[in-house]
Amino acid sequence: MKISLITPAPKQSRAGNRVTARRWARLLRELGHEVRVLRDYRDEPADLMIALHAWRSAFSIERFRARHPAAPLVVALTGTDIYRYAESDTATTFRSLDLADTLVGLHDLVRDALPREYRRKLTVIHQSATALPRRRPLRRLFEVLVIGHLREEKDPLRAAAAARLLPASSRIRIVHLGGAHDRQWAERARREMGENPRYRWLGDVSGHAVRRALARAPLMVLSSIMEGGANVVSEAVVAGVPVLASAIPGSIGLLGRDYPGYFPVGDAAALARLMCRAEEEPAFRAALERHCAKRAPLFAPERERQAWRALLARLVPARRAAEA
Repeated sequence: MKISLITPAPKQSRAGNRVTARRWARLLRELGHEVRVLRDYRDEPADLMIALHAWRSAFSIERFRARHPAAPLVVALTGTDIYRYAESDTATTFRSLDLADTLVGLHDLVRDALPREYRRKLTVIHQSATALPRRRPLRRLFEVLVIGHLREEKDPLRAAAAARLLPASSRIRIVHLGGAHDRQWAERARREMGENPRYRWLGDVSGHAVRRALARAPLMVLSSIMEGGANVVSEAVVAGVPVLASAIPGSIGLLGRDYPGYFPVGDAAALARLMCRAEEEPAFRAALERHCAKRAPLFAPERERQAWRALLARLVPARRAAEA
């Protein structure tokens, strides 16, 4: 099939939506499909469309459905779709959900956030990751990675704030990988580096650099206010790196309800206590690692590939039957 894969992220961006689109395009090509990754749909020939982001891709969703009323349409839900625009711009968001044949969610609690009438359309597909071999961790420092762009939804400086509360004896250093959303965020990160010797911001780096950092790190922090199912969690889990995460549905839906590494959103003191435990208590870190190891099979590349194969196999005949 000819598939148009729509993502609002620019071509050279390392934002999550663009990274996801590139991985899905590669996966779908491996399944034998012809895939074009586009920011907007402009009437290109297509047998099927997959649109990342119900709200930001609304124009493309509407246009594709008008041009191809009988073709399958998949809308992949992001965190801002589910936890922001579904409340602040319901007309646009729900119009995209109405037009979609299938909704793809990226974590196990997406269903709970959807209005009941859309749940029958939902398929959960966990984003996969492939780990590099483990590298020897630093001896003199206890590296805690923060991987994500500096923007409001990520609460990106929460780990830095928590590091300010650590005892002087701690070896923890926060290493932050991710570009700044705008000049103000970049200035805040640079100012934090100047004032906080435990915080180091490396800026926008390649995916390979992220995976190499994960291969060495003993711990990662994900402090987001909202997430649709962050692929960096998949990458950390398959790399054997335990995660301390804010207790939001997007992380609980990936790591499980019984995971012991959650802290309340925005609570730097609670995060600092968890970081201290991870550094000082081998039993606690081992418990985190055991939980992550149990979740790792969810993020196997072959599992994601099979999920997409099954979805497309049932979607095309179902759409044709509905139009008959």
